[in-house]
Amino acid sequence: MKAALPALQLSLQFADARHRTQLPRHRVARCVRATLQVPGEITVRIVGADEGRALNRDYRGKDYATNVLTFDYAHEPVVVADLVICAPVVEAEARQQGLPLEAHYAHLLVHGTLHAQGYEHDGVPEAEAAAMEARETAILASLGVADPYPR
Repeated sequence: MKAALPALQLSLQFADARHRTQLPRHRVARCVRATLQVPGEITVRIVGADEGRALNRDYRGKDYATNVLTFDYAHEPVVVADLVICAPVVEAEARQQGLPLEAHYAHLLVHGTLHAQGYEHDGVPEAEAAAMEARETAILASLGVADPYPR
């Protein structure tokens, strides 16, 4: 018998609605829920380039829009986090990498949710970064999404 997935309280917001049809609530919930190891209260906000750039500049000191930002507030007993995904950046990356837009969004939802649980890949030992990448790849495979890190 398959183990039950952790409970999820999901808020899905579209400041930039261009990809609303590629991100139905059930698909976003499936990606986030597959990644959670404990119950979660997650807000996913899809933004445009201006908001993405302002948040990245204000919170990370980097003056450009990035694909996903994770603001994690608690890891246990419930993961509480905001994931901010920049629609124009995701669209451009998917096009450049020859990926279906839905697959790239799935990758970023899993990636951001792993960060929300304390996983890191920047500024950590290589083994820790590799563990995050391996977990990400396994979760995406369970969702039917190809490995985003081709060897």
